[in-house]
Amino acid sequence: MFTDAIVRTPGANFDEGLTTVSLGTPSFERVFAQHSQYCQALVECGLEVTTLNADLGFPDSTFVEDTAILTARGAVLTRPGAESREGEVDAIRDAILDFFPEPLTIEAPGTVDGGDICEAEDHFFIGLSHRTNEEGARQLARLLASFGYESSTIDVRPMTSVLHLKSGISYIGENTLVVMEEMAENSQFQDFDIIRVSEEESYAANCVRVNGHVLVAAGFPRFTAELRAHGFSPLVLEMSEFQKMDGGLSCLSLRF
Repeated sequence: MFTDAIVRTPGANFDEGLTTVSLGTPSFERVFAQHSQYCQALVECGLEVTTLNADLGFPDSTFVEDTAILTARGAVLTRPGAESREGEVDAIRDAILDFFPEPLTIEAPGTVDGGDICEAEDHFFIGLSHRTNEEGARQLARLLASFGYESSTIDVRPMTSVLHLKSGISYIGENTLVVMEEMAENSQFQDFDIIRVSEEESYAANCVRVNGHVLVAAGFPRFTAELRAHGFSPLVLEMSEFQKMDGGLSCLSLRF
């Protein structure tokens, strides 16, 4: 059960952030509205939400998930792999310290984006990506082990369909992984119940279990119906403007 979340309001220069897709320029009016609805959904799920002011120095900084890994046993401040995002950890550090006074850190030359880290109970899947490198993964595995967690790596660098590991998988509790079709046969997932997401709805694989609900992006009716069929309670949210900037539901908050 989560009790808290940290979010950051998008800045007016959100559309100047990084993206690998060509889905058009985000509308700031819709960005702000969708972010507000997202925060309200977290409140409806029972969380107390800490909202940080927009940071125009970092257009991508509303994607707070990449800056830290927060667990029940401790926190790790990351070191994002994109040079333009390196200062985001310092910008969010004080908010993290309010809840985790002694966080551990990833050090150079290691890089880790939080979007590459999928927590499944006491096991963490660490994605090797163009943002999280081998050294960062080694450091994180060691730090997680100090908290008593196990971990393993999944290399998503050969994949052109995802930026981060969690673009393609999500753990939603009840020993269940949501996995995009391209990744569903990975042998590391064999002990989990798998909900496959078709290629056409692959963006929906980035969903978030928040207490009694699963936050899911709007526009993917087959996947939403599949969640209901498995006994989960989807809470559907518009994410079109964040999708234009490689962002998903998990990216917009740090939940703990």
